Amino acid sequence: MFAPEQDGLDRESPSVYYFSYLFTLAFLPDAKKPYNLKAVHQPDLDIHGIASKAEVYNIATSPKVIEEGLTAGLELMHYLAADGYRIKTPLFNLRIRIPGEYDGGETRLPDGVFPEARLQVSAAFRAYLRDKVGLEFDGIETAEGFIAQAVDNATGLIDESATIGNRLTIHGSGLKLESDDLYKNDAGIYFIDGQGGKVKADIIAVNEPRTLKAVVPAGLTAGADYRLLTVTQSSARNSGALLKNLREIHSEFKLTAQAAS
Repeated sequence: MFAPEQDGLDRESPSVYYFSYLFTLAFLPDAKKPYNLKAVHQPDLDIHGIASKAEVYNIATSPKVIEEGLTAGLELMHYLAADGYRIKTPLFNLRIRIPGEYDGGETRLPDGVFPEARLQVSAAFRAYLRDKVGLEFDGIETAEGFIAQAVDNATGLIDESATIGNRLTIHGSGLKLESDDLYKNDAGIYFIDGQGGKVKADIIAVNEPRTLKAVVPAGLTAGADYRLLTVTQSSARNSGALLKNLREIHSEFKLTAQAAS
């Protein structure tokens, strides 16, 4: 993606940033084309990580000040949005919406209905992306399968949460879990914590090359973050064939385990 040593700039047009992308196999069930585009490098950045990049992007404010300001500002927006304010920033707009239809005589929300946050990219940032960002196509991803996204069926959140005891839908390529007798206890879906500990999903409801559906195991700790790992002996390129050895696919994102409501 952005290469600091090269400024990330197109030399012929110094106001345009260039980012590297790879073609990857389409993973959505209803995809009409065989490929999607994906950033070559797409690491997760928390607030501390964002602040640490200040010097790279020629931001003169110290990382410590940026981190403290971001933390305080986002906390303030958290409470203001919950209080009914519509938040407008150069990057996004945030507002609270109450789902459903009402006749005006209600005194409380229906059971199971809660306020929802609506987050929309700002017009200014959309214009920035349109005018200042270009793409370089670096070829086709050659990895033996990938985890593209994980949908928490209990919350509808994507690449964010895994509700313990509920179903998680994993989309990608080359995911099908297969093995011979030698590796039958090793193949499966695992949740990996920050110390490398593994918890295996015991119940797999759907097992297909592009889609896995599993029940999030009870052994996870609510509030802890986990990466997904699939271990299989199936071939990503030759459906129905088994490889000599197991292959592993790690998710780039982390899921926060949460207790069922």
